[in-house]
Amino acid sequence: MKLREEVHKTDGFINIEHLAKQVVEGLISGLHKSPFHGFSAEFAEHKSYNNGESTKHIDWKLFAKTDKLYTKRYEEETNLRCHLIIDNSSSMHYPVLKKQSIDQLNKIGFSALAAASLMQIFKKQRDAVGLSLYSDKYDYYAPEKGSERHHQMLLNQLEQMLKTPSKNRSTETYNYLHQIAEKIKRRSLIFLFTDMFQASEEEDRLIEALRHLKYNKHEMVLFHTYDSKKELTFDFDNTPTRFVDVETGEHVNLYADNIKENYQKEVQKYFSHLHMRCMQYKIKYVPVDIHENFNKILTTYLIERQKFV
Repeated sequence: MKLREEVHKTDGFINIEHLAKQVVEGLISGLHKSPFHGFSAEFAEHKSYNNGESTKHIDWKLFAKTDKLYTKRYEEETNLRCHLIIDNSSSMHYPVLKKQSIDQLNKIGFSALAAASLMQIFKKQRDAVGLSLYSDKYDYYAPEKGSERHHQMLLNQLEQMLKTPSKNRSTETYNYLHQIAEKIKRRSLIFLFTDMFQASEEEDRLIEALRHLKYNKHEMVLFHTYDSKKELTFDFDNTPTRFVDVETGEHVNLYADNIKENYQKEVQKYFSHLHMRCMQYKIKYVPVDIHENFNKILTTYLIERQKFV
């Protein structure tokens, strides 16, 4: 899959300029109507007003309460900073596809294409973008920058990720999320693409890692990728089948119908619980069924963000 070609086929990318016109003047032009734009719009502190200074930033509401003149000070102006995080463990390369296109994607394919599409939006709006990839190690890290050279470097890294599927590589997602959180010093918009599969005893650690990424008032968006037919509804023929863990290589032989009902209940319970925990900690949760239309998933999120952020 050539990301540069596929990005320009997406309806979501084509419609960006039209939807951008609806964004309130003074914010970043584009769909990501951001509370961070121009950190100059981010209040820092009050200071006493001195005669001769501009009256533009006087806080008149505070004057009404205190009968004293104070002006508002703001943080240094800059554009939006964004960091893209992609889980590159073996389970993200499921199902194995000989060829990927916008109409046929596995989990890592959706993540790469969505990341590339978002990068195009940020590029048009001169925003700084960073990228982290992780599996059983911290595969790649690039800090937030906005240059054309940096943009091309990130695209090349995404394409390389698709060309070299990881085999038998598990991950401790929470471990790498903590490391990434420590690297992101300035307030940012953070996107995480992962299938959220890990041992049950690690769930609390994973939630804590997500909370760490929310630290310092970062905005956090979780794109939860999954294959609804196999990983959610367990849609397999009821014949003797060997199921192999793509990350550990462990396997079990069974008839799908023998565990299908219990499996569905447990997975649905986990998905619902994950969604609730994200709501609890104000993390935007975006479910990504790879069998749904790519454009629909991405544009639905972007339009929601425009309306409610």
